[in-house]
Amino acid sequence: MTLTGKVYLIGAGPGDPELLTLRALRMLEAADTIVYDRLVSPEILALAPTTATMVSVGKAPNCHPTPQNQINDILTELALEGQTVARLKGGDPMIFGRGSEEAAYLQARGITVEYAPGISAAQGMAAATGVPLTHRGLATGVRYVTGHLAANKTLNLNWESLADIDTTLVVYMGAANIAEIALRLIGAGLPANLPVLAVSNATRSSEIRVLSHLGQIGVDTQTIPLRAPVLFVIGRVVSLYQKTLLPTAEASFSPAAVAGE
Repeated sequence: MTLTGKVYLIGAGPGDPELLTLRALRMLEAADTIVYDRLVSPEILALAPTTATMVSVGKAPNCHPTPQNQINDILTELALEGQTVARLKGGDPMIFGRGSEEAAYLQARGITVEYAPGISAAQGMAAATGVPLTHRGLATGVRYVTGHLAANKTLNLNWESLADIDTTLVVYMGAANIAEIALRLIGAGLPANLPVLAVSNATRSSEIRVLSHLGQIGVDTQTIPLRAPVLFVIGRVVSLYQKTLLPTAEASFSPAAVAGE
């Protein structure tokens, strides 16, 4: 009789392998099969044991070659075969990673799920750029939201609640819709000159940053295309960006791109 295996739900972090937790690395090294997403960096995948079977289930915007229900079935079948499965996701699987959905599906079928949280993309961005998510006198809180279109092709966000000048707003998966997001936030009361920092591939050697403001970010990201994953940090904390890089420089919100710093 084959014993049921288990699934490790692993956060791979934002991409830099040095930001992978020891727990995540231990789980990765114990896996028979690794089921990984598109945004997991090659450097993280290189840490997988050579004996492990690698299964890509990557999804891109408007392109889901492996639908979520099929991913659920793959994880289930492998675990029921008695395998130890590493489900590897970029960032933290519990922040816009559908980790809780996969866990619920597996647990309902009697499969054990263990977690390894990952450093979130927002935390990695903060460490890489020096822009804090909160800062005394600038932001008393932070909110994470998704800029991804819902099934009905509308952005179902509470714009009035998000337009809080005392809160840092971090937008995940918003590259395609940032112009609309910016207009909605301005319409809800945020100033058009509120600084915005867009970061592509945070913590990786291919990282690109675009410094702008709310009224201009939609134009700037058309001029300087950014590859996923992209985070948008909106708020007064972004005023610390250039001061962190160049302590003697005054903060400027004119568009700029900085690659591979």
